Amino acid sequence: MITILIVILVLMLIGVLPAWPHSRNWGYRPSGGLGLVLVILLILFLLGYL
Repeated sequence: MITILIVILVLMLIGVLPAWPHSRNWGYRPSGGLGLVLVILLILFLLGYL
């Protein structure tokens, strides 16, 4: 389960990078959402729910 989460998070990190010209206008919104997901997963991991 943890391995699957790590793989999904790595793929999300790659997908958030502004590599395409049209996605450079998005600003910090995609990476901010991913940061929120990472914080929630970290809290769940520290509390022992994962």
